[in-house]
Amino acid sequence: MKPLDIAITGCGIAGLASAILLRRQRHTVTLYERFAEPKPIGSGLMIQPTGLAVLQSMGLAQEAAERGAPVDALLGLNTEGEPVLEASYGDLGMPEAVGLGIHRSNLFGILYKSAREAGATIQTGRDVQDTDIAGDGRILHFANGSASRPHDLVIDAAGLGSMLVPKPAAHLPFGALWATVDWPGEPFQPRILEQRYARADQMVGVLATGQGKAAFFWSLRADEYDAWQAAPLDLWKAQVCALWPECEAITAQLHTHDQLTFARYAHRTTRAPVGERIAHIGDAWHAASPQLGQGANMALLDAYALAKAIESSDTIAAALGQLLELRQSHVKLYQALTWGFTPPFQSSSIWPALFRDLFMAPGSRIGPFPRLKAITLSGLLGAPLETLGLDVPDYPSLAASASNTWARASSLAQS
Repeated sequence: MKPLDIAITGCGIAGLASAILLRRQRHTVTLYERFAEPKPIGSGLMIQPTGLAVLQSMGLAQEAAERGAPVDALLGLNTEGEPVLEASYGDLGMPEAVGLGIHRSNLFGILYKSAREAGATIQTGRDVQDTDIAGDGRILHFANGSASRPHDLVIDAAGLGSMLVPKPAAHLPFGALWATVDWPGEPFQPRILEQRYARADQMVGVLATGQGKAAFFWSLRADEYDAWQAAPLDLWKAQVCALWPECEAITAQLHTHDQLTFARYAHRTTRAPVGERIAHIGDAWHAASPQLGQGANMALLDAYALAKAIESSDTIAAALGQLLELRQSHVKLYQALTWGFTPPFQSSSIWPALFRDLFMAPGSRIGPFPRLKAITLSGLLGAPLETLGLDVPDYPSLAASASNTWARASSLAQS
């Protein structure tokens, strides 16, 4: 295919990764970002083996490993101290496999720098509201009444708030408060994503994100957010510490409500992820709760699949059809899994939590289920790496390149 003039809406993970990959194929790429200055939104995230495989193909995995923190396992306990969520990357059968906890701003910085170096044009203050076919191209309409030039292809990577797809029917009842804090030290384990649950309506978690920082999160019903903002912060801090007393070392770092960001989530799968000269990727295609930690990784897989499809196709229509062949089954699988896994960990009803504690957690320790949990958590269920022709991350080399950071995390975990 001849070089294309491509527009990308949204300067997030999906948009930046697409820009890097497509510029390396010598396409003209313009990123349209609604903010005056591109910036990440949120705190920590997990890069799974799937996402790391994409970063490795882009030559960015080593830098991500150096700026993040290795995560060996997930462990969630209920109020009785019983494990109700356990998953270990050691069960994958990959040498030295880990998840990678990283601050969203660090991943954004790596991708943004690479996109600029690749020659992508970034236009800020461009709030995309609509799009139309114009002759042999597609134009974007902005909130200020102006429009873009016609582009050969539009990639909608504007996330859950994209104006180019139908809005979700409703957000999920629960969101989460997020904060970036200094790593609190013992007894927290830097190589384990730890969580505590009271039934399914209270959840608190701590994730090491590298460089001496951690992401701290608290599950909260959206209809309780205004009341949380109006109440003294000390009341909420006492609630957190009642569930997990060791969190006092974290809540002591939080002095105002503004230090925490409230994130809303929704399950939404766009019925037509591709159309005439347009593709929707990332959360614009398949938004979900963060329960399985797949959001950033699915965005990276989408970007890679789209670039691969464009490179191997003779027409735009054929490329968009190939994108669906490469990604649709994996997207459907994880949309279903995330929908099913959310109520046992975020629900106002007692029944999902009882099912989790009495049946799901004990049963998941039997036979093949530990490995199945690891494969599911890692995003590898449905064989996306094989489908896309991606190599498994070279964890031994990444561990060696990030030896100082990872060794420090290991020593803290053992102390």
